[in-house]
Amino acid sequence: MDVLTAIRQRQSTRAFLDKPVTHEMVTHILDDARFAPSGVNTQPWQVVVVGRDTIQTLGDAIIAQRDTGVEPNADYSYYPTEWIEPYKGRRLRSGLAMYKALDIGRDEPEKRKAAWYRNYYFFGAPIGLLFFIDARLNQGSWLDYGMFLENVMLAALGHGLSTCPQAAMAEYPDIVRDRLGMGRDRSLICGMAL
Repeated sequence: MDVLTAIRQRQSTRAFLDKPVTHEMVTHILDDARFAPSGVNTQPWQVVVVGRDTIQTLGDAIIAQRDTGVEPNADYSYYPTEWIEPYKGRRLRSGLAMYKALDIGRDEPEKRKAAWYRNYYFFGAPIGLLFFIDARLNQGSWLDYGMFLENVMLAALGHGLSTCPQAAMAEYPDIVRDRLGMGRDRSLICGMAL
């Protein structure tokens, strides 16, 4: 697959087949992706690969916090505090299209909640990727990280696999760090279903 085709065909997949993804395949994808550019070749990416058992544990723990009213405490702000146009309209249209595709109406909050909670289980993907960065690094390294994330998605597509980047996985970083035995010196950027 040529690079332009890959760019146009990449999409966020939210339904996965029950097929295993080998350790070797994940290694190839991450090895391909590491060629992303980074300022002075810092390569700030740190990736934790998790399988079904850990995915289940993380999802259960995050949902337990949400259901008891614990507010998200992400390491950074992903969305604006006040939505303005044209972003407000784009967000609304995207949400409406997604829930329409899932046959969920505005008057079905429990179905909406269940659909959202699928995020925390990586949409049923066999592999979850969690992306961390040294908390001492600044915005330039986050820009570099964005290029790496895109490379991961394109490399996965090149290897015949689908992905979905997930900011939702960064909503409760302390839960993720605790379950993975990681220190607070690492900021959780996002997850990715693979």
